[in-house]
Formats: sequence, C-alpha cells, structure tokens
Amino acid sequence: MGRSKGLDTPNFQKYGLPFYSAAWVPFKSIKFEHESSGQEEDLNQSSDQISRGDGSSLAPESSADYNYIVFAGGGGEGRSGIPNAVVLARFDYTSNVLSDQPVAKLGTGSDLPYRMGIHPGRDGLICSMPKSCRWFKWEVEKSEEVHKLGLKLSDKVLTQLEDVGQQLALAFNKEGSALAAGGEDGNLRVFKWPSMEITLNEAGAHTTLKNLDFSPDGKYLVSLGNSGPARVWDVTSSTVIASLPKENDEVFCSCKFSESSDKNQVLYIAAVTGKGGSIVTWNPTTWRRMGSKPVARDTISAFNVSPDGKFLACGTTQGDILILNSTSMRVQTMVRKAHVGFVTALAFSHDSRALASVSLDSSARVTLIEERKKTGGLSLWVIVFVILLAVAVYFMKNEGILS
Repeated sequence: MGRSKGLDTPNFQKYGLPFYSAAWVPFKSIKFEHESSGQEEDLNQSSDQISRGDGSSLAPESSADYNYIVFAGGGGEGRSGIPNAVVLARFDYTSNVLSDQPVAKLGTGSDLPYRMGIHPGRDGLICSMPKSCRWFKWEVEKSEEVHKLGLKLSDKVLTQLEDVGQQLALAFNKEGSALAAGGEDGNLRVFKWPSMEITLNEAGAHTTLKNLDFSPDGKYLVSLGNSGPARVWDVTSSTVIASLPKENDEVFCSCKFSESSDKNQVLYIAAVTGKGGSIVTWNPTTWRRMGSKPVARDTISAFNVSPDGKFLACGTTQGDILILNSTSMRVQTMVRKAHVGFVTALAFSHDSRALASVSLDSSARVTLIEERKKTGGLSLWVIVFVILLAVAVYFMKNEGILS
C-alpha cells in the first residue's frame, strides 16, 4: 500500500475559503463544441465579479495534460470576512502541479455555494445556495494559441428551484438529460434538462435528503437521508422500487453507482459504524446486499468512485484520503493528513487518472492514481516455483533418483 505525505507539495494549495464541493470541468467537450459552432461566447463580465490569476494559470489549447477543476464554498452569511465564491483552478498532469492562484474566482455575495452539479456537456454547472439554486456558464475565450476558461452567472433562472430551501445534493445523469435535487427538507425533485420539466416531486422522500446518484444507464436514482434506509427510484415511472436497509449501527452517508469494463453495474454505499467507516455493495438487479468491507478506522466524510469503475475513494474526518481497488476492496494508496480539516468532497478526473479533494481548511489537493501492475504477483509465484523445483531436485539427488 502506497503512503504519501499530506502538505507542502505542489499538488496542494490553499485558496482562502473553506470548500464544500469539487468537480472536474469537461474541458474537451467545451472546446469541441465551441470550435464546431464557430460562434464566439459573450465575454462581457464585470471586473468586480471575476478576478483572474496570471497568464501562467491558463491552459494552452494544444496540451492534453491541462485540466480544470472547480471548487465551491465560503464563510456563509455574516461578517466573518471570508468570501463566498466559486473557484476555478488548473492542474498540470505532467508536473503534478495545482495552480497556486485561481484561474477564475466568481464571488456570490452573501450566498454560500454549497453543492454543485456539473453538466457532462458544455452547458455549465448548478450551485445550491441557502434558498435557491443558481446556474453558471463557462466563459470561453479563444485565441490562436490558447483557450482561457472562466465562469459567469447565467441569465437563466431556474424557477422550479427558486425559494425551495437549501439543496444538499445535486446530480445530472450521464447523458445530461436529467437533473436531480435533494433538499434539506427531504424533498426529492427530478427534472428533464434543459426544459426543467419536473418528472418527480416527492416531498417525503427522506427526513433530510443528503446524497443521491443516477445509475450509469440512467434508469435508476438512489437517494440517502440522514437516517433510515436508502431508496431506489425508477426514473421512468418515478416510483420507489427498492428500499436498502442498514444493518446494526450503520449510518449511510454517501452513495455512488458504478459500471465495470464488462458493463456490469454495482451500487456502493459508504457507511459509518461505531468501529469506523465501511463500504457496502449492492446488486442493482436484485437490490440485495452483496457484502460490507471495513476500510477506515475514522468516520468517512466524503466518498466517490472513478468513472472507469476501478477505484473507490474515501475522505475522513481526520483529513486522510484512501484510494481502494474496487475489485479487491483493499487500500491501494493512503495520504495521511492530506488536509488539516475533515475532507468535504472528492472528485475523480474524467479519465480516472487523478483525484481532487477539498476541505474546510480552505485547501484543495490533487492525488495522481497509480494503477498497480499485475506482474508483481506473477513474479512471486515464479520465485516460489523455482524454490520448490530446487528443493525437489536436491531431494531426488540425495535419493539417487537423479545422478
């Protein structure tokens, strides 16, 4: 198991405000559609809303190793002096460096952007504020040599999510054709995107709805409350088709569907018990529990699954990050004290090569994924075979079987 030190590395930066959510920007989709449309984006934005880093924080168009990550958080209401903002940073795979200054920083006034949902295409992102949700657009500036990516508040008003209270969970399906929102009041809403036609509006889904996720095929939606079982919804019929009960002293804290290379789906639920954190797996065909694996001594505060289905990631209340192999359910990489405060969100890159993490300590980190080769186990067996063969030869010579 690999172990890494936590702080004072170029892939770790502090941006001056506590973060509650993180996501990778689908930059290739944004560039492709922008170029194919042949139309320039509206670049007018007031200087008091967006502040940019220096030129080194902007990604060259020709480099495939530059990626953008968006973070959201702040100090909330009041006069703490800590701003509320959506922050855009750049990560360089080649040098394993996270930009020390934001590429863009969009202030949100007294409203704290708590949770985010990133559209898988070029549309933009949705942020939940204390009372309503706001839609943000990517701002693309194109020249012959570079693309400069920024953010701006869209003119689009999400009327159906105005004055609905704090939303604790937001998620698009894989195709970007549906949006789900889970409220602090326990209300679950599902909309068609981008029409915002509501297809499910369940006021009593949970006492408080804190996490949700669409299945890779878009057929199902799983939701978690602050207590009780998880619920699985059929998206087409907008009905509950399964209730996933907890066992003993389990408290479900996060849920995530995944799909393996052979297209088999699985549902993971991160749970907290008196002994620490564990991962529970469920069969999405029978909705039966397949197993439970203790993975951390501390409470799991954030959880995610890589897009290729090979890795699971857990963040703890002690600031540690664990990356597990989804097949063996063993910890492959651990970063102790990756953050000083507890980890609030985790996000895998679209190519599953890296994991972004954020914390209440105002820090963001990117951890590169090291996929273990299978040749190590084979070499061990070869060594064992050679030793056994040598012992057998020695024995046969002593017995006169071999001259």
